[in-house]
Order: sequence, then C-alpha cells, then structure tokens
Amino acid sequence: MTRRELDAAGIRQPRLRAAYRRCRRLHSAHGRTYFLATRLLSPGRRPAVHALYGFARWVDDIVDGSGGDAREGQLDRLDRDLRTALREGRSAHPIIAALVDTVRRYDIPHSLFADFMASMRMDLSVGEYRTRAELDEYIHGSAAVIGLQVLPVLGTAGPVDTAAPYAAALGCAFQLTNFLRDIAEDLDRDRVYLPADELAAFGVDRERLVWCHRTGRPDRRVRTALAHQVARTRAVYRDAEPGIGMLAETSRPCVATAFTLYGEILDRIVESGYDVFRQRLAVSNARRLGIAVSAVGTTAAARARVSARGRQRSC
Repeated sequence: MTRRELDAAGIRQPRLRAAYRRCRRLHSAHGRTYFLATRLLSPGRRPAVHALYGFARWVDDIVDGSGGDAREGQLDRLDRDLRTALREGRSAHPIIAALVDTVRRYDIPHSLFADFMASMRMDLSVGEYRTRAELDEYIHGSAAVIGLQVLPVLGTAGPVDTAAPYAAALGCAFQLTNFLRDIAEDLDRDRVYLPADELAAFGVDRERLVWCHRTGRPDRRVRTALAHQVARTRAVYRDAEPGIGMLAETSRPCVATAFTLYGEILDRIVESGYDVFRQRLAVSNARRLGIAVSAVGTTAAARARVSARGRQRSC
C-alpha cells in the first residue's frame, strides 16, 4: 500500500520515498484516529498528510522528552535546520526532507511552520495558562496551523480563504479534546492546558487537579469544571463543522470521520463521569472501525462522481 501511495503521489526518488515511509510509520504509531481517517483519502494525497503529521509528532516527542536544556538545544537546531531546508528546498534529514517536499508540492506557507515552532518552544517554559486568550495563543501555533497546513492537501470546493477559518477551528477542536483527555498525562509533565481563570470559577486550581490525579478520581468541583470545558469544546466543533462541506468532495469523508471519532472522545469523557485521571479514554476499536467502514462507501461514491464529471468535461 505504501508503494501505491508513493507512486500515486509521483514520488520517485528512492531517498525521498524512504523519507515519506518514515513519516508514515510515525503517523501510524502515534495518530491512530488521524491515520485511520487518512486511509479514506485518495492514495496520492496520503503521503503529504503523513509528512505533515510525522513532522509534528517528531517535534512533539522532542518537546515531551526529558532534560530541559537538551530539549531546548535540540529544538534550536531543528528550528535552524527547518528554516534552512524551507529556504533551500532540501534537507539531509528524512523527516524534514519529506516535509519540505510536501510544502513545495502544495505551496504551503512557511509562516505556518514558524508559528508551530513558536508554540512548541512555549512548552519548554510555560506550565499553565491564566486565561483563554493566553491558551488561544498557544493553540494557534500548535493546532490551528496544522489545520491550515493540511488544507491545501485536502483541496477545497471554493476559495481557500473561505475554508481556512473552519480548518483552523477544527484543528483547535481536536487539540482541546486532547487537553481534556490527557489531563493526567499533562500533569505528569507539570502542565495544565485549561485556562486557570475558567477553572477558578468552579473552585478548581492546579492543586485540586493534582489531588484528583493522585487519588485517581475527580471530585464534584472538578467534574463541574470539566463539564464546562467539554461544552466549550463542543461549541468549537459546531463552529468548524460547516468547513467539511467546503473541502474537495473526495476529501470530505476523511475529515468527517476524524470529526466524528474525535468528537466521540468527548462523549467517553462525559460517560465516565469526567474520570480522566485513571485511564486514557478513547473510542473503542470496534466503533472506530465501524465508522471507517461506513465511510468507505461514501468515499467510493464521491470518487465515482468526481471521475464521471471529469469524463464529461473531456468529451
């Protein structure tokens, strides 16, 4: 299947093919929902999504690693290498090489990667966010720009500028879902990605979250505060949803599948009584597979319609 994807994308050079394969492995290992949804894209679009996600995952792993000074040095070197590679159009590092090739093929703005790196650097020194505005600054670079990076790969039915705000919002919705699901994991890294002032409105602070993590259960105040955060995140999904219809027809099933599966993580959080401290809540494999299988028919029908229109225009 990897060979088919690379051939369909017109990626011929052996070293570059190996670079894309490495990104695909990162995507497969770390992004189960995203990777599953990506399989619904036409083969020629998949390598670019693998490159974008593989790069983001690689940088995230560096930031989440051990050793503050070492991580900062690694990020500095990576940032310099990335800027040089984007400027020169090539890199000796396979992950950056695949990324640069994708950027060139789809004319993705370089500024999106500068914003991404700025947010990754924030993770080295910022452990909490006092307000929604502060968190939004971080999310812009860590999530909104991911939606904007992927948008040229997915394609749009109309002007890109019209679809862009919705793509950014969907990236934010996915990120906010991760923040809620991964509260315990983030506390272990001495981070809280929920606005402190919004938590305080329900009598919750970092110390109370730490206590819930230590005891393995949320108390009443924390459950109420998390219910508020879930409601806010659902609102972001609603804002983003109209953008799915603005995508290229054959890309819609992929994004709709990710939209559904990620949104259902919020359902699992609510159903658990907001118990995000004892386990990492997720949509079951059976449910994920069922949604993906149902989307296969929609994908095939969309491709058939697009192909038929293409034949009519050529007649």
